[in-house]
Amino acid sequence: MAEIFKVKGLAGKKTLNGVIEVSGAKNAVLQALAFSVLFKDELTIKNVPAIEDVKRMTTLLADLGADVVPKKSGSYSIKFSKGIRSEISEEISKKLRASIVLTGPILARTGEVSFPHPGGCVIGARPIDLFVDGFTKLGAKVDFKDGKYHMKAKDGKLHGAEIFMKNQSVTGTQTLMLAAVLAKGKTIIKNAALEPETKHLADFLNKCGAKIKGAGTSTIEVTGTGLLSAKGKSYITPPDRIEAGSFLILGALAGNNLEIKNCDPSWVEALTENLISAGVKMQIGKSSIKFSGSGKIPNSDFKGLNIKTHEYPGFPTDVQAPMVVFLTQATGESFVFETIFEGRLNYAEDLRRMGADIKVWDPHRATVKGPTPLRGREVESPDIRAGLAFLLAAILAEGDSVIHNVYYIDRGYGNIEERLRRIGVDIKRECLEVCAPCVN
Repeated sequence: MAEIFKVKGLAGKKTLNGVIEVSGAKNAVLQALAFSVLFKDELTIKNVPAIEDVKRMTTLLADLGADVVPKKSGSYSIKFSKGIRSEISEEISKKLRASIVLTGPILARTGEVSFPHPGGCVIGARPIDLFVDGFTKLGAKVDFKDGKYHMKAKDGKLHGAEIFMKNQSVTGTQTLMLAAVLAKGKTIIKNAALEPETKHLADFLNKCGAKIKGAGTSTIEVTGTGLLSAKGKSYITPPDRIEAGSFLILGALAGNNLEIKNCDPSWVEALTENLISAGVKMQIGKSSIKFSGSGKIPNSDFKGLNIKTHEYPGFPTDVQAPMVVFLTQATGESFVFETIFEGRLNYAEDLRRMGADIKVWDPHRATVKGPTPLRGREVESPDIRAGLAFLLAAILAEGDSVIHNVYYIDRGYGNIEERLRRIGVDIKRECLEVCAPCVN
């Protein structure tokens, strides 16, 4: 079903007010759904965001043999009571990059796994050699034939090993960590990703019988155990720091007594420190950040910045596109260096069409001159984060905007239009096709 967002812009006025709450983290809940494979009893996951990627992952789990039961709002229970299939659905996994996290738990539990090259947003090459190398060191034989990877543990069981990750990868770190939970012996993962979601996941697994040390640092040690047991404990998804970052940028630009609630400010310091350096005033609490002010966007008060994306705790690549929208309203020339994905600046041409002064020098570098007023236009979301950046630009712009491919935005931001409406954004979701749900 093709849907669009229609947005009436604020024309540079700071009028948004009230409270907007941050949902559960996409980059934690998908991994939590995947580690349900490691449990012998029922696992309950709470604070689950209402996003499309969760629907895809729960569908994958059901296809693998799980009993997936939605409970009260924002909760799921998962149990594998009839065994686990080792073949991951090609149709779904090609649309969901996070499906690769399932490979580690499935391989560790069943001794084998097969899957196609995972899909998701087209934001540059995303090779899986880190996963292949890691699984090989853990004792799996890897073949690629008929468009699928086939992995099999030599004696039906993975064995602990020392793994040095050539590049820091949060998904790679988490996937190998989960596989090591059921491997024989000790596994050491070096140059591991430092993202706080990894420690959050490991802390819960340890409460359920895992033996993981060092999660959240560059060296993680995992001593293999048997299947884990929740024994009634629930995993509570932490707040989404990427969503929080996007809302922080919106609050900085258009907030008039606006509060970003249910966030962890310590997880978004790379962003808040840059915004403060640019001249943004905010009040940072334990689990919230507030913006106050009225009138028009104070372009003369905002200064340009040099932004370089980096693995956590550096500036997050997933907030780069929304940050560029901020830089269009800052005074002077800003420099953006995208170090993670070579396709992540592809949205710049559409922002130029909205009035931004952006020059892309190569797939990794761009300059932004500001302040420039933005104008409403018709744009198409190329991926989750650029889609959200277009939405922010449309809110700031003068005139009306139409955003296509809102499906991408839905993959990472649940019920986004409802939450934005509550703080004063004039936004509507419309179907482009006449379908039974719309008619009825």
